[in-house]
Amino acid sequence: MQATQKATYAGACDCHVHIYEDKYPMVPNVAWVPPHLPVSTYRETQKALGLSRAVVVQPSAYGFDNSCTLDAVAQLGESGRGIALVAPDVTDAELKRLNDGGICGVRYMMINPVLEWSSLEPMAARLAAMDWMVNLQLDGRNFPEHEDVLKRLPCKLVIDHNGKFLEPVKPDHPAFQSLLRVLDTGNVWIKLSAPYETSKIGAPGYDDVSLIARTLAEKFPERCLWASNWPHPGRNPPPSEVDLYDLLFSWAPSDAVRRKILVDNPAGLYRFR
Repeated sequence: MQATQKATYAGACDCHVHIYEDKYPMVPNVAWVPPHLPVSTYRETQKALGLSRAVVVQPSAYGFDNSCTLDAVAQLGESGRGIALVAPDVTDAELKRLNDGGICGVRYMMINPVLEWSSLEPMAARLAAMDWMVNLQLDGRNFPEHEDVLKRLPCKLVIDHNGKFLEPVKPDHPAFQSLLRVLDTGNVWIKLSAPYETSKIGAPGYDDVSLIARTLAEKFPERCLWASNWPHPGRNPPPSEVDLYDLLFSWAPSDAVRRKILVDNPAGLYRFR
């Protein structure tokens, strides 16, 4: 992989990656059967981008068995954190075990959902007591429907992939305005990531999604994160991580803002020392 020619930042964090190891069994009938993609392979991407920290997000392929994610976080050491997938009736003892293993949040994947919306607020109350976060992925067009709930969650909330509007919208769209109101609570962050998942225009600029990302970086620089979404589940061929990283420099032209997005915001949110 060719290294990026753009500036790099000490302590920069990739806030959304998945790790797949052959030794861990997957749930039946997974939508995408990944190849063996361990931490050692991801390290090549880290090096090419000049990143030093990473947040490992539990893949849906492993269901509620977080063993692979815990293993990956352990391999990353102090430069790694994890987001788990847990059942609504998960025990306090299991949450403590996950916390001790570097997990700091719970994934809510609401596109082809594993969990129900009704479990979100009770779970958030438990997570708030642990200083954990909810990591939420939904179709951004549904923000108005869920806005009130998201604004009153007592724990930190992180939203995936520019809001993941499955039909990209313009900044004046009611659903995007709803997202901005959620971000304005001061307890919510958003990942500028994976434009290829929703863009109708496509590479290299993903201009429709880039308009959204650029607006988010301008309005909420202190609430934005960046992520590669490595290894881009279900994408064949996968996009270039170098190209995706370079897009950030058009979304956030200011060096100071990029430093917030890559270093300062994730350092505080994910409790990196």
